[in-house]
Amino acid sequence: MKEKVVLAYSGGLDTTALIPWLKENFNYDVICCCINCGQGAELDGLAERAALSGAAKLYIEDVVDEFCDEYIVPCVQAGAVYENKYLLGTSMARPVIAKRLVEIARKENAVAICHGATGKGNDQIRFELGIKALAPDIKIIAPWRMTDIWTMQSREDEIAFCESHGIHLPFDASHSYSRDRNLWHISHEGLELENPAEAPNYDHVLVLSVPPQKAPDAETEVSITFEAGVPKTLNGKEMKVSEIITELNRLGGENGIGIIDIVENRVVGMKSRGVYETPGGTILMEAHAQLEELILDRDTMEMKKKLGSQFAQIVYEGKWFTPLREAIQAFVESTQEYVTGEVKLKLYKGNIIKAGTVSPYSLYNESLASFTTGDLYDHHDADGFITLFGLPLKVRAMKMAELKKNNLK
Repeated sequence: MKEKVVLAYSGGLDTTALIPWLKENFNYDVICCCINCGQGAELDGLAERAALSGAAKLYIEDVVDEFCDEYIVPCVQAGAVYENKYLLGTSMARPVIAKRLVEIARKENAVAICHGATGKGNDQIRFELGIKALAPDIKIIAPWRMTDIWTMQSREDEIAFCESHGIHLPFDASHSYSRDRNLWHISHEGLELENPAEAPNYDHVLVLSVPPQKAPDAETEVSITFEAGVPKTLNGKEMKVSEIITELNRLGGENGIGIIDIVENRVVGMKSRGVYETPGGTILMEAHAQLEELILDRDTMEMKKKLGSQFAQIVYEGKWFTPLREAIQAFVESTQEYVTGEVKLKLYKGNIIKAGTVSPYSLYNESLASFTTGDLYDHHDADGFITLFGLPLKVRAMKMAELKKNNLK
């Protein structure tokens, strides 16, 4: 009986070519595993394609709700944004994929897991750190780094290899954007995007959205409620998180929300440029942040911003299954107890406009904040506060003046 390998399978040309390649070079039975994180129509026809390519078995695992509830929601609550722009769409999906690959490998008694990530990207790190953390005994096969036996360097090479092994599928040899899609976002790299001096051809690039210039001339109103930091309703209708994101993707996409063009610093040391569409995620992150503005005290918010940035880096670097991620997430969850309320927004040509926020736990006090004098605040109290708050500055200025007077500086 042959040993088994679990292949992270998308049905694209790269992972299709890997099926005969693994059989030929390792004599494995290939168990294909496609993890559905919300990539939609990309899953169509996979069973037939895997069978025609020589796979022993195909798993299509639906993890959409797990992805939303256990990976997206913690990132939203943390306000996790990498390098001030990237909402971690690809990064946060990799740990749930790695986890399910390991589960299938255990179920099938597989000795190895294979992925098709390139040797230049972040995904090889994210997949392999996840697998190592959950199954240190399982062998990892990364063909793009095995240049002694992986000799295909182009789509034409891969198509020829497939055809030589009796796999005749309608793959296109022309080069297009390299894309990664899940429920949270879609990323685009390649072609004109490889030159930072060149503007993206948005008419060709965008999949989920329209450019802001082509969005409707009318505002779209949105209302989102949260309970303990978790989104619960959209426009008055109770929904699962995955359903809220799906509908926000539609509304945000129609209004040109959440399109970014970024040059980011990869974990492997190089810079890369990509265009990301995260319409629903951008709205959800903004709504959550607006609710926190009302509820969190200043010190907690400042600490949360610092740890949120670190949380984003942890997720980006593929370190989900680590004590540090768990510790920061525990802190973040402790801050979410009272993040409950309703956020109203207007979407207009790429902009998210505040339209009112309410919470039973709001720390905003109109009596204190207004320009009229209320019972809780006496203007004279500011005298002593400013004296003490500014005392270090005054002491230093006095010392500098003394030194200057005595020609000691």
